[in-house]
Amino acid sequence: MGIVVGYLATPEGHAALDAAVEEARQRSVAVVVVLSVRRDETPERRAEIEQALGEVREELDAKDVQHDVRLLDGGDVADDLISTAEEVGAQLVVLGLRRRSPVGKLILGSNAQRVLFDAPCPVLTVKPTG
Repeated sequence: MGIVVGYLATPEGHAALDAAVEEARQRSVAVVVVLSVRRDETPERRAEIEQALGEVREELDAKDVQHDVRLLDGGDVADDLISTAEEVGAQLVVLGLRRRSPVGKLILGSNAQRVLFDAPCPVLTVKPTG
């Protein structure tokens, strides 16, 4: 059991990671960080992503949080998060959402919407502060 968090090296991704760490501490469970990449990602971009995940591992080690960091080549963020949540028996999935315009608020991103509807557990959505 654990907290699954969708991560990107963005303000939304950092907000999601922070919320996942807090939830994991409160529940005394591990954080499972999932970063989904496209199969056709350039080698340069893949290297950047792997470096960012190394920094996430260091951050979680420094915070003394049990963790599993996964780089998945599925390319479908929603499927990767849902399948990981099912695999680990997640208590919670955490997603970072970006702020939207008034019109944009009528439409939720398709990945976030799929995770909200299809996740096997509750989903917490967070926005970056500021």
